[in-house]
Amino acid sequence: MKILALEFSSAQRSVAVVQGQPGQPPQVIGEAVETGGRAVNTFAMITEALRQAGLEREQIECLAVGLGPGSYTGIRAAIAVAQGWQLAREVKLLGISSVECLAAQAQDQGIQGLVHLLIDAQRNEFYLSGYDLGPSPPLEAEPLRLVTLAEARRKVQDGAIFLGPEVSTWFSEARALFPRASTLGRLAQTRREFLPGEKLEPIYLRETNFVKAPPPRAIPPPGEKKTA
Repeated sequence: MKILALEFSSAQRSVAVVQGQPGQPPQVIGEAVETGGRAVNTFAMITEALRQAGLEREQIECLAVGLGPGSYTGIRAAIAVAQGWQLAREVKLLGISSVECLAAQAQDQGIQGLVHLLIDAQRNEFYLSGYDLGPSPPLEAEPLRLVTLAEARRKVQDGAIFLGPEVSTWFSEARALFPRASTLGRLAQTRREFLPGEKLEPIYLRETNFVKAPPPRAIPPPGEKKTA
């Protein structure tokens, strides 16, 4: 299956084309990576990844999207591209956790044992998840949750190994690791939990709270008297 993977959940955004054949490991045949968040040109990255792969857009059979957690704007942008693509081409869609993507990347880099994946959640909070890395596929040891900066610091003091996008900004002992579309695409080759576009949603642990804006104030036209 020919998969176009979009991973926009961090400041380092990437697009990859991954191809898989039955009984063979999936191959990354095109990839574009840019750092700059909102400033990156999404469709230029897609065009470059397809050019490297020698494929046309019509040949893509599935789009895989990194659902975060992370940059809400980036994740929504990737979802919007996937939804529009499905409307135009009726391709399959997959959503995969960016934390799971990070765990697979860490394992590919030879990191073993219990690691903690940390992603900035703003407001002095972080998304935190623990994975046990070994010869078998990564095993989730601690479910994804929100923690405060103080809680994260206590884990560092206890000797926890931290990995994640820009995590060294807060913890000098931590190792920066960004989720990559190439890893996301390889994970997608093993999945069959396809979704319609409207079912793709960012992973966002906070409860959505909003205050409804008051109705606009009516301003009488010039010369009209105000009523009490």
